[in-house]
Amino acid sequence: MRLGIQSYSLRKMSYKNVLETIKQLGIFYVEAYPKHFPPNDSIKEVLKLHKDLGIKIVAHGVNHMKNNEKELRNLFDFASNAELEVLTADPDEDALNLINDLAKEYNVKVAIHNHGPNHRWGSFKRINEFVNKLDYRVGMCLDLAHLVRYGENPIEAIEALSNRIHDVHLKDVDKNGNDVILGTGVVDVKGVLSKIKQMKIDIPIMIEYEPDPDNPIPGIKKSLEYLKKLGINEP
Repeated sequence: MRLGIQSYSLRKMSYKNVLETIKQLGIFYVEAYPKHFPPNDSIKEVLKLHKDLGIKIVAHGVNHMKNNEKELRNLFDFASNAELEVLTADPDEDALNLINDLAKEYNVKVAIHNHGPNHRWGSFKRINEFVNKLDYRVGMCLDLAHLVRYGENPIEAIEALSNRIHDVHLKDVDKNGNDVILGTGVVDVKGVLSKIKQMKIDIPIMIEYEPDPDNPIPGIKKSLEYLKKLGINEP
């Protein structure tokens, strides 16, 4: 599994410090939070930093996507130039046909993020209803914590969307919906990872650790220890 970190986990750091920290943790993939790597930044400079540290950027987001061809084309140009595999997204419904066309044109996957119980894309069933008519490149970024808060089962989401699951935000929550260290909450993290492996879905798996923004590293380390116990040793 391509295990990485959503850089939002280290949101109080500069992006350079984020990448240096990720390397120290033994992780070699990252999903860039837009405030860390804005689409209008110098791509060559940032990619050089990635190359120097040996960290591959595979995804970027979450990006709001409006029905505006100029803005969307600029974002897809950025994705192409930054050699991204996935744009995680919060798209407006009326933008989906244009997003579909651009995803095919640029060969970049778009993963709709289920952003919590009260969000328009909170339900995997609703996401599936919209994307199953589109090109396979338009799919879902499965946020485990948000889906469990919504009351849906992440394993059912994987079974339903299959090769349209393009990214996973690996998170855990307690029975009250509070973010916790992986393996200490109610999310069936082991079952989710087993299902992805069983279905042979090749996607980036991104730890997104939201508690303790001022001191997240101890919690991230404990989350990595839990994943190691599950046999996920290969970054």
